[in-house]
Amino acid sequence: MKNNIRIILVNPSHPGNIGAAARAMKNMGLSCLYLVQPEKFPHPEAVYRASRADDVVRNARVVATLDDALVGCTHVFGTSARDREMSAEVLDVREMVTMIMQQPQKTKIAIVFGREKHGLYNDELRRCQYQVKIPTVADYSSLNLGAAVQVIAYELYVAQGGARQADQPKIDPATADEMEGLYQHLEKIATQVDFLKPDKPRKMMPRFRQIFNRARLDKEDVNLIRGLLAKIYRKLK
Repeated sequence: MKNNIRIILVNPSHPGNIGAAARAMKNMGLSCLYLVQPEKFPHPEAVYRASRADDVVRNARVVATLDDALVGCTHVFGTSARDREMSAEVLDVREMVTMIMQQPQKTKIAIVFGREKHGLYNDELRRCQYQVKIPTVADYSSLNLGAAVQVIAYELYVAQGGARQADQPKIDPATADEMEGLYQHLEKIATQVDFLKPDKPRKMMPRFRQIFNRARLDKEDVNLIRGLLAKIYRKLK
């Protein structure tokens, strides 16, 4: 499973933190690193801080958007210490790891980390099915980016040493990009039937995201719903 777990850093500002994250990953057997719009990369500081994990740095995939980094993933976890309005389901690290270990080995998993200063923006966290919190003391929850990656990578490493894989499920979970296509399709139809008003959208689409994230749709679910939306569109025309 470790080869199917993506560590995604969104807009990291310091190349040293990229190196520290790569080192933390290699310590625990992870190697799949994605960088979304890094401010300074490639950079010698990233290689230096990686120590002997420079192969993880050099093989990191640089992409333009978070959506690009999530293509093909069926389980997306966004890390954030802050409570958010209309947030996804909140898990602690061990709850997340337990859920990951219950998936078949070929499941594509994404664990998303935000900026050093501001973390993930609300719209980025909404791309994630779950919000993950690393437990800390109440009055100081800020963790260095490399340290946050280390904690989660460690918990994954420990769990994979003794946890029993669940039986292969018969369902084929929808990927993040397939879910995003559904949300865009739904928003288009909802606007055409005046259920959603672009000038006063309220929190309609974030609420739909919450509903579907809880439902954990598979590919057939998505195709069925989009088929219904396409039929509605044809009737409108």
